[in-house]
Amino acid sequence: MLRHYHQLGLLEPSDVDTDTGYRRYTTDQIPAAQVIRRFRDLDMPLDQIRAVLVAPDLSARNRLISAHLRQLQEDLTRTQTAVASLQALLTDPADVAPVSAAVAVSDLLPWYLGALGELTATLAARGIAAAGAPGGVFATELFSEETGQATVFVPTTTEPPPLGRVAPRVIPAAELAVIIHVGSHADVDRSYGALATYVADHALRVDGPIREYYLVGRQDTPDESAWRTEICWPIFSTGARR
Repeated sequence: MLRHYHQLGLLEPSDVDTDTGYRRYTTDQIPAAQVIRRFRDLDMPLDQIRAVLVAPDLSARNRLISAHLRQLQEDLTRTQTAVASLQALLTDPADVAPVSAAVAVSDLLPWYLGALGELTATLAARGIAAAGAPGGVFATELFSEETGQATVFVPTTTEPPPLGRVAPRVIPAAELAVIIHVGSHADVDRSYGALATYVADHALRVDGPIREYYLVGRQDTPDESAWRTEICWPIFSTGARR
């Protein structure tokens, strides 16, 4: 570790023995070493630690530390969302607040954004907490005929009362083959293709709608590279769950 710090110019020894390569440090370097250890314990990358140590003034140093704090908070939010989603998926049927409509593929994104916004506002107005990440259920006709039934839902801690287009519903348990798409939805077709190929190769496909779970999405962060979407294809189970 000290060798790596030396190579990065993060903590250079006061002397290096030319025969043994042994590094010697002075007591004056202990505060810098303690700072490095403290920030490593706080998951700060080494390049950021170096920037903190060489910051020209206190304001610049605090800006760097605040930036790392924001990153930790975003990571925590994503982790909490993923944990809630996994807990929801382990529960067999799930009470959800859904919005459904017949939608054309070309209108799917704006419809999804509007429906999710409506769900979020409705649940907040009713004081109902989400029990996991939002999701969607999409009829196969939506992909084969470019028009079909689409449903966007949010799992809930209690059964939501009907309000406007939002009415309580149960999403039944199902056997699913799952792939996690990382990043923007602009190239989600690649993940769909990979999952479809797997299902076809293993002769597992059964009729039924495709599901998506938005573990991390635009509702969590504008950073598209951080988005995580589960794509779930209904299958006939032929062995142990994986």
